Amino acid sequence: METIKENLDEIRQRIQAVCDKQGRDPGEVTLIAVTKTIDEDVVNQSLAFGITDIGENKVQEIERKYPNIRDGINWHLIGHLQRNKVKYIIDKVAMIHSVDSVRLAEEIDRRAEGVGRVMPVLLQLNVAREETKFGLDMAELYALLEDIAKLKHLKVRGLMTMAPFAEDPEEVRWVFRKMKEIFEAVKLKNFENISMQYLSMGMTNDYEVALEEGANMLRIGTGIYGARDYSK
Repeated sequence: METIKENLDEIRQRIQAVCDKQGRDPGEVTLIAVTKTIDEDVVNQSLAFGITDIGENKVQEIERKYPNIRDGINWHLIGHLQRNKVKYIIDKVAMIHSVDSVRLAEEIDRRAEGVGRVMPVLLQLNVAREETKFGLDMAELYALLEDIAKLKHLKVRGLMTMAPFAEDPEEVRWVFRKMKEIFEAVKLKNFENISMQYLSMGMTNDYEVALEEGANMLRIGTGIYGARDYSK
């Protein structure tokens, strides 16, 4: 557990260093601890080190862990979400990061109305156009924004993307830079019911570059908890 604390301390120091160079407030950067495959007892112990936001890729993992994680934590669904699974997490998560279709947005809106809340969401873009990843391309983004703006129980709060893995994160800097350009362009459109507050990009291998290019929401798992056992 001491290793997790040391990892978090190092990550926060690096975030502070980037923010200092840019004149940004590190307090405006949300660090999401990605708890994929991490047991609940380890997650609960790690919360003592100042973690306030945790991210899960799978609905079933949220369902399994949710009753056993202490209150006061913001849950983020950061992986692909199927429409038929929205009902299982609509009352549990603080934000859904992976909205990439009108039909999914409409289902979230319907389920959110059913539990009497407005669900904050991010739209997922596939800037690098990787075939193995979900997300919108630029040709789809503005049409989706116009449709989603009409929904009453869902509010777009920003954008999310994943860059291709690269040993040298400088190789994917262009992805984050392009994403920031899109983020600012959407902001200028002043869509009703749409606010560009959060730019979720950057993971263990590339979060410093993402932060330098404007990210204010980082999703870090391995960098906090160490290498995962994906056989679980």
